[in-house]
This record gives sequence, C-alpha cells and structure tokens, in this order.
Amino acid sequence: MKRSEKPEKATMATLATVGSSSVLRFNKTEPLKTNPSSPFLGFVTSQLSGIKISCNLPVVVAPLKPISSPFTPALLPVARRICPFTGKKANKANKVSFSNHKTKKLQFVNLQYKKVWWEAGKRYVKLRLSTKALKTIEKNGLDAVAKKAGIDLRKE
Repeated sequence: MKRSEKPEKATMATLATVGSSSVLRFNKTEPLKTNPSSPFLGFVTSQLSGIKISCNLPVVVAPLKPISSPFTPALLPVARRICPFTGKKANKANKVSFSNHKTKKLQFVNLQYKKVWWEAGKRYVKLRLSTKALKTIEKNGLDAVAKKAGIDLRKE
C-alpha cells in the first residue's frame, strides 16, 4: 500500500451453522490503521480447508498486558536433608521383616537447628547441621569447619 492510497476496509468473516448447512458471511468494518513500514503479518488458518490468510496487523500504542499472572508455586521449597558442613545425606537401606521380605527405606541424617557462637562475628549464628558436624565444630571451631566446607557465615 502506498502512502497516497487510503487504507482498505477490513473484512470480518463469521460462520453460522443452521442444522446441517453452514453459511460463511463477510462483513465490512472500519478501515484498519496500519503502519506501512511494519514488517509483521498476521496469519490465520481457516478451519474449513486449512488455507492461510494473511493481513497487516494494526499498530498497538499501549503495551499488551499478560492474560495470566506470573507463576507462583503453590508450595514453598523445603530445606534439603543434607548437612552443609559434612555433606552427609540420606542412606538407602532395606527394611527386613521377620519373613525376610526386604523393602526399601531411607535413613535420614540427624539434622538439628542450633545457635552456635561465632567468635569472629561476635554473634550467634543459627545453623541446621548434623550432630556429627556439631561435635566437629566443638573440637575444631566454627571458623575452621566453615572454611573447610566453603561456607560464608557473614551472609547468614
């Protein structure tokens, strides 16, 4: 379409079904306000014969709002059952009944929430650690164990 030409009127097609017969009606509507330099073409696939029909899309001034809201998970993430200091995690084992029938089970780590005094930070740090890690911290100190495990205590 050249700039000197007037925009053509858009045609709207409606399909009316009465009994077993279908009628396709074309209605003329207001002229489309399109940008001639717009590279976008809209494609509509006909349900009758699968023919692709293309037309210039009108330029939208206001940004489109999303139909759905952003995804928010229904459940909050649960803390993993792994000790960050020792790396201990659940052990797969067999539960053996009296009839020697074996079923799989998990033996979880004994994780505890504990407030430990951090000497370098002059404050308590709340940690979730295994009882084995607690014994190691009492023996070697919190700074040495955290440094070996690669844990930064300043951000907690």
